[in-house]
Amino acid sequence: MPTLPTKSSWTRIAVLFLQGGASLQFSMIPMNLITDPASQTADYIMTGSWAEKAYAEAKKLFADVRMAASSKGVNYSRIPAQEELTLNPGATYVHMTSNNTIFGTEYPYRPETGSVPLVCDASSNILSRPVDVSKYGIIYAGAQKNLGPSGVTVVIIRKDLLGRKANLPSMLDFQALAKEGSMLNTPPTYAIYILGLVLEWVKEQGGVTEMERRNVSKANKLYAAIDESSFYLCPTEPRSRSRMNVPFTLAKPELTDAFLAGAKSAGLVTLKGHRSVGGMRASIYNAMPEEGVEALIAFMKTFERSNG
Repeated sequence: MPTLPTKSSWTRIAVLFLQGGASLQFSMIPMNLITDPASQTADYIMTGSWAEKAYAEAKKLFADVRMAASSKGVNYSRIPAQEELTLNPGATYVHMTSNNTIFGTEYPYRPETGSVPLVCDASSNILSRPVDVSKYGIIYAGAQKNLGPSGVTVVIIRKDLLGRKANLPSMLDFQALAKEGSMLNTPPTYAIYILGLVLEWVKEQGGVTEMERRNVSKANKLYAAIDESSFYLCPTEPRSRSRMNVPFTLAKPELTDAFLAGAKSAGLVTLKGHRSVGGMRASIYNAMPEEGVEALIAFMKTFERSNG
């Protein structure tokens, strides 16, 4: 759960429950915020496949969007530092993807953008750590990682960013959607209901601060198991490592299929890494208990003893 704004801040923020996934927001955000393509632009920080997709969708609509930084040259194994960002102070907004599921990287800082609104795709780490919502123009997230089932997308938007562009199709207009309380048409009611139950569960567990404590503990244990062994390797820069998605490879890559088969037999599934990185990827979202991470570590040690 993002950190709650002050009471006065709530009057400046709208929370929308939309459809179309985060992918629809790749188009809706530039459509709503860029009002004059001839004179306005936007900056995109490229940190992985989803950032690439957001950038590509914006380019379809407005040719003059630009990359403010990219770590593609090192296969997105790190997050560009603040001093590497070449930001345009006249940009309409700056777009970031806070966690990169495929490459296992996560921002260790919030980019400073001055007066330019910061737009964040937080689909894969929302609710996992405190976030000062007041520092962002828009935070958007598909629900299916930490919030609830697929089918609903949460958009947290500053009200001063509503209504910037006229004559948009109603279902793509943030202002029209906000005016009707996300009920311009029938919303995904079941997904919203389950999302509400998840938020109640998080609150009962101790809130987002407790979620962060658990996530730090889980991630630290798994990264330590990788780093303490020469049998396992993590391709991501330590400073940029994700708490949600932990990719790792084997020093003997020819054993990858055997590792995955053995893990499945041990009840550890969906560990195959994305083809861009290879190897394995453990996704340890809020719903993954610490015992699950400990079971993976135990299997890793057993497999290393048998094959090291």
